[in-house]
Parts: sequence; C-alpha cells; structure tokens
Amino acid sequence: MMAEAMIAGLLRGDQVVPERIIASHPRAERRAQLARTHQVQVVASNPEAIRDADVVVLAIKPQMLLRVGPELAPALRPGQLVISVIAGATTTSLANVLRHREIVRSMPNTPARIGRGMTVWYATPEVSEQQAEQARVLLTSLGAELRVDDEKLVAMATAVSGTGPTYVFLVMEALIDAAVHLGFPRHIAHDLVIETLEGSTVFARQSGMHPAELRNMVTSPGGTSAAALHELERGRLRTVLSEAVWAAYRRTEELGRELEAQTASAEE
Repeated sequence: MMAEAMIAGLLRGDQVVPERIIASHPRAERRAQLARTHQVQVVASNPEAIRDADVVVLAIKPQMLLRVGPELAPALRPGQLVISVIAGATTTSLANVLRHREIVRSMPNTPARIGRGMTVWYATPEVSEQQAEQARVLLTSLGAELRVDDEKLVAMATAVSGTGPTYVFLVMEALIDAAVHLGFPRHIAHDLVIETLEGSTVFARQSGMHPAELRNMVTSPGGTSAAALHELERGRLRTVLSEAVWAAYRRTEELGRELEAQTASAEE
C-alpha cells in the first residue's frame, strides 16, 4: 500500500519519470496491475529491482524483513540509500539484516495514499546530506515530512501521527452513529461529520491558536458545547486518548525489540 502511494506521489508531482522506477512483487497478477496502473517496470526478483537503484525503498510487513533482507544484502552496495517504511523496524534491525548502514527509517500514515500524509523520519550518521535530500524529496511525495535527530522520536510518532488516523476514524464513526441516533439519515450524518472535522482542522491551522483557545472560543457558559464537554470530561476522553497513544508506543517499542533480537540471531 505505502509503496504504491510513493509511486503515485512521485509520478503525480512529476519528480521522476516512470522509467526510473522499478518495483518488485512476488505475485504475477499484482505485478501486472502495478505496471498497468503506473507504467513502471515491475519484476519478481528483489535483487534485480535494486541492482541499478540509487534509492531502495523497503515497504514490506515487519515479518517479511527476515525473508527479504538476506536476499537484498548481497545486492546492496555502498552509496545506495535504503528508506524503510517498515513499522517497528529500527535502523539497528535493518543494518543487522541488510549489512548496510546508509538507512532512513520513516513512519508515514494512511493519508499518504492521497498525498496528505505526515511522515517522520530519521537518517543514520552514514547518510550523506545529498542522500538525505533525496529522502526528503521522496517522502514529500506522500505529504508533509519532518526529519528528526533522535530515532526514538520515530517510534513516538508511530503512536501519534502514524496511528493517529485510527483515532480520528473512530471519533468520526462515533459522531456519525450519534447523529444517526438523533434521527439524521446516515448519508447526511456522514457529510455533516466529515465537513465539520475537515473545517475544524483547517480553521485550527489557519488561526494559529492553541486548541484550548479555540475550544473556549466556541463554548458559551451554559450552552450546548458546555453541556457536551461536561459529558466528554466525565467520560475521561483525555485520559483514554492518552492511554491509547501510550499503548501504541509501547507496542511499537515491543515490535522493535523483537525485530532486533531476531535480526541479531540471524546475523550470528
């Protein structure tokens, strides 16, 4: 999913011609679909895909790293930049299995599929400034990007921006269901909620005000917003959201430790 979002974003922004992109996929029908949709070359062999590449993007599930990594390790050469979008995979895990040090660890999110994502990324010390700029350009194809100097911040971002759309979609669903319960037809409830969330987000960005200021601005004493906020606070909304973020962060760290242990064993 994320690899195809990157391909679409790069081509949409005219940052690279289709002939410069080579993808790989094990299934023939998926290779045909990718080639047909994006006019790029798609091969079955991972080493073949990276042979002449300046930048190698790893967009696989975490459990696939131990299978794909050893295939790529002999084919990687100094000067190639590896960009990982593998959830939980630390640069230590990646270096262990790839025998390669020029690595960018990144964490995009779901809106990257439409070019409106938020990607936080970290580059190892071995990554040159020219390579870092290549990474920035590529990740910009997915939306906004933020480079950090501490890899731990990528794990933290996984729990906030990476998993964030999940929280938003749940709130969206709950508001739609509440509107339907009030008596709105579902399609109208859907439009009301989507437009309200989108408009509120744009307003918050353009106003430059703190969310608490915005909330106070629209909350009249004894009004409808005050009554609604009382119920949300009584239901511990802030605490539940904080606990959800911490749970996602702990799981990210756990995945990272598991992958590091597995790749360290594979290295031995």
